[in-house]
Amino acid sequence: MALGERRISLRVNGQSHELIVSNSMRLLDVLRDKLHLYGTKEGCGTGECGACTVIMNGKLIKSCVTFAVQADQAEIITIEGIGTPDELHPIQEAFIEMGAVQCGFCTPGMILAAKNLLDRNPKPTEGEIRQAISGNLCRCTGYVKIVEAIRFAAQQVSLKG
Repeated sequence: MALGERRISLRVNGQSHELIVSNSMRLLDVLRDKLHLYGTKEGCGTGECGACTVIMNGKLIKSCVTFAVQADQAEIITIEGIGTPDELHPIQEAFIEMGAVQCGFCTPGMILAAKNLLDRNPKPTEGEIRQAISGNLCRCTGYVKIVEAIRFAAQQVSLKG
């Protein structure tokens, strides 16, 4: 290891990884450049837009403003960690069904924010949904379809469970 580097261990989408990273490397760059998980996007690079949102140890974080070394020993879920192409997660299905996907750039962060909310609160109010996604910006919609999709997903999950 070179000066300014550190070995980290993290679990991403259920898979363990040991990596050598620079002390200044962002978690976003580890996910995209080292683990090739491209669903996590860089929008603003300042933690304002939510395109880089992931779930780390059960909490939503902005991976563009989180150093990779802060994720040492963490459990991380990215958009690639929920659902599969053959079996979508109910939230992903709801986004499609309700027309909540437009350009798709914000969608992974929105879906992870919705998942984090529904994991904690399976029957949220509209206000709670809006609060949960408030850290994620969408430039294509007025958020109506996104909120409807999350409400629909909550109903689908409660019908199944």
